[in-house]
Amino acid sequence: MNKTRENTLRQIDQAMESASVSLIAGRYFECERLCMEALDAAHRAHDYERMARIILPLQEARRQKRDLARDAGNVTVIDSSLPSPGDLRPGFYFVRPPRVGLDGRLLREMADKTEVPIIVVVREPTTRAGLCPVVALGPVTLRTRIAPPKPPAPSAATHGGKSSKAKGSSAGGAATGRAAKVKAAAANPTTVDPEQIIPDACWLLEANEALGDAAIRDVPPMRSSAALAEELYLRLQSMPDHEKLHQALADACRRALLDGFSGIGPRAGATLSHDDDTADDDAVDAI
Repeated sequence: MNKTRENTLRQIDQAMESASVSLIAGRYFECERLCMEALDAAHRAHDYERMARIILPLQEARRQKRDLARDAGNVTVIDSSLPSPGDLRPGFYFVRPPRVGLDGRLLREMADKTEVPIIVVVREPTTRAGLCPVVALGPVTLRTRIAPPKPPAPSAATHGGKSSKAKGSSAGGAATGRAAKVKAAAANPTTVDPEQIIPDACWLLEANEALGDAAIRDVPPMRSSAALAEELYLRLQSMPDHEKLHQALADACRRALLDGFSGIGPRAGATLSHDDDTADDDAVDAI
């Protein structure tokens, strides 16, 4: 083992020791950040054994974050400008047209930076078949189509439940007009505009689950277990809220280790730095 690689692996192990302390202390955002730095370095080094080990605490930190967001119960609609970091609050964020998948990614990054636990779901316009496309952006664009949310019950439409509009997301007149439409639609469900339905937490969780399932199901045929691990690693960056996607990546890393891929390839001398664009290009070319 050369000295550069030895130093890299030592940095990874030190980062994971710190991540374990953060996880036990309930500092879930810090744990996630340390795990992702370590996972990136292990990925660049082709160290699939370490990648598989890192994924477990990463998955747990993200589970805790999701639980905090889910327990908050708020559903905030984003269909105009994105909220400022100071206006973010724990809960669900439902991004709908004219906002797009990139807005969902920017929103998640903002929340992670300010340590606000949120779950983001981005929908696209309803298809001709009446399905609702949901999307996530990252190194890989993920998309699937699911049944749209159901119209609200009259009580929910009248009183609003815990749903809200993001601060500054629309002009007062437009918001009032939409509220009137929702109220009228509740009295006559056949007139509901599917683009304007605000889903409940259950639908948002199911949408996230369906998108993560599609991320695993739609992986194209890979040449090797190492190539599969690379593809799942990219998809996890696009969809970080799906437990089975973490597990699929860990399984692929263990298979790559058994197949003898660990510790070889152009990224064997990688460090924790995120500035090595050449190594990133190599990762994509290897798939």
